[in-house]
Amino acid sequence: MNTKKTLLFAAIALMPALSFAQGSFQLGIKGGVNLSKFSFGSDIVTTRLNANGSPAVGVNGQQIRDNLRESLNSRTGTAFGVYARFGKNLYIQPEVLYSTKASSFDIIRTENGQTQTQTVNVSTTSFDVPVLLGLKGGPIRVVAGPVVSFRIADNQQFRDALQQYTTGSLNDAWAKAYYGYQIGGGLDLGRLGIDVRREGSFSDIAAVKLGTDNQAQFNQKLRSWQVTLAYRIF
Repeated sequence: MNTKKTLLFAAIALMPALSFAQGSFQLGIKGGVNLSKFSFGSDIVTTRLNANGSPAVGVNGQQIRDNLRESLNSRTGTAFGVYARFGKNLYIQPEVLYSTKASSFDIIRTENGQTQTQTVNVSTTSFDVPVLLGLKGGPIRVVAGPVVSFRIADNQQFRDALQQYTTGSLNDAWAKAYYGYQIGGGLDLGRLGIDVRREGSFSDIAAVKLGTDNQAQFNQKLRSWQVTLAYRIF
């Protein structure tokens, strides 16, 4: 079992003991927004392919190579679901959120001396399950912990945009599940609470081998800010 899964299961195992020791339990609903970017580290220059998988060439007979570049823009998604809190000043907080995250990247196409930029908008929908350790003093809280995301849908623009750069299948380009972390703070005001968290991924959200010999890997990781408003039911 790898380290990330061990931490997740260890946190879950601590819930009953922590709840008994502190004598406190809460259940509530929450919702808000994700401000996301998908990063892939550095630009990738790759060969454009024909329908038969051979390199595409221009009128001068040279292979057509395009530049895939990370976008600096953040995109807005949503998150809503339920949470439970076991403990009082020191607590464990598991959540289940229906979450959409969006981002974009640019393809710089150059052919016969002409350059065009195509912006590809990417979005994915998942069930996110963070298990957070929290510390509370008065109304102020800080939290941190692992999160596992189970992908349930995505748009087709990612596959469509990369189809002409790979001979492999793009059916499994998106990971079925990926692992990450959340860290942030919150404020409780009666039954209401607000959280601001930074989220990042340890594993790839999507990965594709590009080129005629699959020599370059296009992989994306998540960087996101999440702002949510919560209501404590009891």
